[in-house]
Amino acid sequence: MSIKDKLKFLKANEHNIYVIHYSCENLNDNNENISPRVTSIAVLHLQSHTMHSFSIHLVAEKKHIGRDKIADNYNELEKQMLAEFYSFVRDNNGALWLHWNMSNINYGFEALSHRYEVLSGERGVRIQDSSKHNLSSLIIEKYGKDSIAHPRMKTLQKLNDGNHRDNLSGEEEVKAFEDKEFVRLHKSTMSKAYWFQSMYFLLQRGKVKVSNYNVSQKLNNYMEKPFVKLLSFLAVIFTLAQAGQLAYAKYSTSQEGNFSKIEQPLEKP
Repeated sequence: MSIKDKLKFLKANEHNIYVIHYSCENLNDNNENISPRVTSIAVLHLQSHTMHSFSIHLVAEKKHIGRDKIADNYNELEKQMLAEFYSFVRDNNGALWLHWNMSNINYGFEALSHRYEVLSGERGVRIQDSSKHNLSSLIIEKYGKDSIAHPRMKTLQKLNDGNHRDNLSGEEEVKAFEDKEFVRLHKSTMSKAYWFQSMYFLLQRGKVKVSNYNVSQKLNNYMEKPFVKLLSFLAVIFTLAQAGQLAYAKYSTSQEGNFSKIEQPLEKP
């Protein structure tokens, strides 16, 4: 499926799209567990702008567990948070999920499911791969893999109004978790989900600012515009009409020549 067809499909199903992002512990080996603990999940309904929040600190508040006791109850709080998330997924069966590189067991849907299985002994509700749409990949497919300097997310944030005051870098999110700044951490997770939403709408309009948009890619995208296609179609029709007129003119000339030969009187011997 071409990028044009992918965006057309998403456009037609925006009422069913949820933007998802989550925060977790350090993705390297210096964690309490082998897999990084999930700390918060933000799910944003694309069309209504409704945010659904799942976070360790919100579960702790419902269970009347104080901030100073959260660390002693991490496993139970994370398990309950993930259970609430998967209950939401179950209630929205058939939804489409727009994400940013949530593509593997290190960071992604499989990582969430793995953490839930570790804590509860059960697998999370499976989201079909065909329902997952990687916004990062869509942008690269649209503008070209060399169009965005690394690190790509940070580059795009600088170019496309993504430096919100609540937005933390990956390193800052890890530090916020270590310092038990759970509200600050979740606000960062939500701010990125909102930014992904705005990037999606920019992508649909072809307005994403990139660091290096090559000429061939720009020309390909330009040729996909409806008015350009219309002009191309009219140009083809005009060319065919011109060719038809030229062929008819040649045919008429040849016929006139044939008639003139027939009408000439025979010479007397």
